Amino acid sequence: MARREKARLSHAGRDGSARMVDVSQKPETRREAVARGSIRISREAMKLVREGRSKKGNVVETARLAGILAAKRASDLIPLCHPLALEHIDVALSESASGFDIEARVRSRGPTGVEMEALSAVAVAALTVYDMVKAADRTMVIENIRVMEKKGGRSGHYVRKDG
Repeated sequence: MARREKARLSHAGRDGSARMVDVSQKPETRREAVARGSIRISREAMKLVREGRSKKGNVVETARLAGILAAKRASDLIPLCHPLALEHIDVALSESASGFDIEARVRSRGPTGVEMEALSAVAVAALTVYDMVKAADRTMVIENIRVMEKKGGRSGHYVRKDG
């Protein structure tokens, strides 16, 4: 039976200090990540959004663009996240029974994954909806932000089983 190496956090040095992972020797591969999340909004506030009566403008389009910008700036927000040359970012908001479901898909070719970029896109898109709708509903809830799928790199293809 092969001896299993003890699991370690990649961003923690042996002394416990935070460190940026050295990816200089890792091969460049095609990377893709899909993240999802949601924001719950009251019926009354959703009606305003649907009817285009938000005083701040088009909520869905503004949130979509904010998500794209967030993916591009993930390394500015997350201290140990590598800056990446992203090849594609898609952020979609779809109306649900309780508000919006948000999905981000990010692609790159490089030595490290794009999960943080996809997660940042979803989180900032949801925060943008909150900012634009808060005058009508301060009870909104942002929830369930998670990685749904990841492709590329040494760890291979990951698909979340529990949606």
